[in-house]
Amino acid sequence: MSAINVTSEIKPLKEVLVHRPGKELLNLTPTTLHELLFDDIPYLKVAQAEHDEFVQILRDNGVKVYYLEDLMAETLDFNPEIKKKFLKQFIKEAGVNTPKYRDLVFDYLMSIEDNKEFVLKTMEGVQIYELDRDKRVMEKSLVDLVTEDTSFIVDPMPNLYFTRDPFASVGSGVVLNKMYSVTRSRETIYAEYIFNYHPRFKDEVEMFYDRYQECHIEGGDVLNLNDHVIAVGISQRTEAGAIDKLAKNMFKNPNCKIDTILAFNIPESRAFMHLDTVFTQIDVDKFTYHPGIMETLQVFEITEGDDPNSDEDLNVKEINDSLENILSNYLGVKVTIIPCAGGDAIASEREQWNDGTNTLCIAPGTVVVYNRNNITNEILREHGIRVIEMNSAELSRGRGGPRCMSMPLIRED
Repeated sequence: MSAINVTSEIKPLKEVLVHRPGKELLNLTPTTLHELLFDDIPYLKVAQAEHDEFVQILRDNGVKVYYLEDLMAETLDFNPEIKKKFLKQFIKEAGVNTPKYRDLVFDYLMSIEDNKEFVLKTMEGVQIYELDRDKRVMEKSLVDLVTEDTSFIVDPMPNLYFTRDPFASVGSGVVLNKMYSVTRSRETIYAEYIFNYHPRFKDEVEMFYDRYQECHIEGGDVLNLNDHVIAVGISQRTEAGAIDKLAKNMFKNPNCKIDTILAFNIPESRAFMHLDTVFTQIDVDKFTYHPGIMETLQVFEITEGDDPNSDEDLNVKEINDSLENILSNYLGVKVTIIPCAGGDAIASEREQWNDGTNTLCIAPGTVVVYNRNNITNEILREHGIRVIEMNSAELSRGRGGPRCMSMPLIRED
């Protein structure tokens, strides 16, 4: 079996990557919420219990669950010689620019011998008071005098439990993303090292995009419609230029079966940060969507250009048709689209904000959803969908649902 095999949003989910929320959430404060892309501070104990419930639902339905922190720790266990390289890169990308502090952070983190503890600490963040005090005060600088001991020299990464975004599985490969915000850019380092060095993935995974490209793209904007077609959102977090580059890379790669990309241009908004916050597939012929995108939604078809010898040539055209007809034409079945909360103006806006359309389909017609979106969930049941609800009082504070919290590695063919 391939290390990665995902050609659909709905085929039975067999293996998935998640991250259990950790102490990084304890390092959120009211003054850093905006910078760290949160609207409120989750209660960690409850968030972890909710996440454990989510993982148990997956396991109860035959899904093998991998944790990001475990795969990264295994990568370092198998390749001890890369730990220093990883850490130097991590510190540089964390923006630790003062030479003294680069060395102090390096020494502190390298002193953590257990690799899982080490990985979790890089996720949690590092405060100045944790660094060697004798070395800090030995030579005072302006940085020392103006910086509080409780300040973070390495910021926490509280968005990590949304494992959908740092990369996207497509076919037998991945789109390793350049993230929209500086806050989340370091999240993709873990995937980079896992895919390059972990024995399960090394030399087994096609790379259709990498984190060093100029334009940003995130996994919540990438949906696998079938073996040959993917949908990608032009959103707050994904640029059109990234989709152009992704299309060129995919069409020229002989191991990639994708020959068509549908680019969905959605409003740029915190509420609509990714395509999967307003639009997901839930069955062979059913999708759920947020009515708020329909007035301005544009859909473009991208295919390979007419010159087979050109690496730059693409055919791009706008598709002027209803969303139902567009999806029906590309999927070869008559599609029904189901509005969040039945289309009620107030309820749909509220439930979309709480990720009512961010469903994780684990088999055709079976979805995992947040229990708080009761109107949408009941409407899905009326359409014959098996709805598995999970608690979400704290996880939802991060503005992401079950799809956001999961990155499929293997779906059954």
